[in-house]
Formats: sequence, structure tokens, C-alpha cells
Amino acid sequence: MRPKIVLFGDSITEESFMEGGWGAALAHHFSRSVDVVLRGYSGYNTRWALTVVERAMEGVCPAGAVPPAAATVFFGANDASLPDRRSGFQHVPIPEYQSNLRALCTYLKERWPSTVVMLITPPPIDEDGRLKDASGDNSGLPERTNESAGAYAKACISVAEELGLPVIDVWSKMQQVPNWEKSCLRDGLHFTSHGNSVLLDEVLKKLADEGLSLDTLPPDLPLFSSIDPSDPLKSF
Repeated sequence: MRPKIVLFGDSITEESFMEGGWGAALAHHFSRSVDVVLRGYSGYNTRWALTVVERAMEGVCPAGAVPPAAATVFFGANDASLPDRRSGFQHVPIPEYQSNLRALCTYLKERWPSTVVMLITPPPIDEDGRLKDASGDNSGLPERTNESAGAYAKACISVAEELGLPVIDVWSKMQQVPNWEKSCLRDGLHFTSHGNSVLLDEVLKKLADEGLSLDTLPPDLPLFSSIDPSDPLKSF
């Protein structure tokens, strides 16, 4: 049975199978080696994710099957919504955010002890892009700020270090890209094709660091190039 990589997160994960998305590109990269399983829930914060994680993971790995090779946990963009603005109902304070991340990672590790659980920080925020996307909001204030997202990114990294888990600091990495606000983000939060490629590169690097790459994961069934044309069936 092929190994699996589970993507668990909010809208940036849910959208990752769109054209140019990092999840679709990941599935293409491992097309003969791994099944990529999408569990993305637009708008969700860690409080809601913790409530539904057991249901979300049902069917991912049937009893007796090989556990997933890896799982990404990518929440925080909604937790970091400012509590006094239009998306305040999504806000989760940093101490609870960290507690929820610990609980989510612990749940996954207890369910699948051999699975590599990888945290991804919330991305940076282009506040100008959020204002332009704020239809019907006349406050003139973005509901998210880059400063707040950065605080949650640091909190995510802290949890990963505490638990000894790999982490991708996409908040910092993306801001190293020239003109990242428009190059990487289409609405101040969600990714452009280039933003998706930035995250994909980091995911592939981290997976390789954990021993999960095309060099270590064999292709499923013989490659066409290895089939003997004089007796094809013997290859199977």
C-alpha cells in the first residue's frame, strides 16, 4: 500500500489542490510514490480544528493499514484575526492557540506514532491587500495585521521546538521574496501561484530532512522504463 501524506489546515490547505496549489504540486511530485490526502477547512481556527480532528481523520488510514508517512498541521491565520475587528469571531488568543496546537499534534502522534507531524506557521499578511478585499467593511482597518501573524508564527515555532517537531516558518520565508505582498499573496492572505511554490519548496525540503523523498520512497509498481518489452508480464 502506498504511504500517505495528510494535509490538515484551513483555507490555505483547502485551496492547495487548486491550479498552481502547493498540495496539487506535492501530489504531482510524488505521483508514483505517495497519496496526498487533503483535509482543509476554510475559515477554521485551532479551536474548531481540535473539535473536529477525530472526524476529519476518519477514513484516512483504515485499521491495519500502514500509518501516514507525514502530516502537516497548518493553522493560525484565522486564530490571528484581531478580536475587535470583522473577523473577531475567529480569533483565538496565543496561549490557547499554542495549547490547541499541542493537542492536535499529540492526537496525531498518539494515533500514528511513526508519522512525521510537521507544523507550518501562519503566513505573512499584506494589510493593503486585506483592506481591498474587505467588501462591506467601512472601518478602514484590516482584520488581520502582519505583526499579529508574526506573533502567532513565533508561537507556532515555540510549540514545534517544545515537542521536537519539524516546522516551516513560512511567515519569515515568504517575506524574503521581493515584493512578497503582491508576488506571493493574491488578497493579502491567500497564496498566488508563486506563494504556493514558496511553500512547496519548503515542504519538500522538510520532508527530505525526515527521510521522505523520491530517493527514499519507491515508485508504486514497476516503471514503464523497466518493463521488458519481450515479456512485459514478468515485470509484475
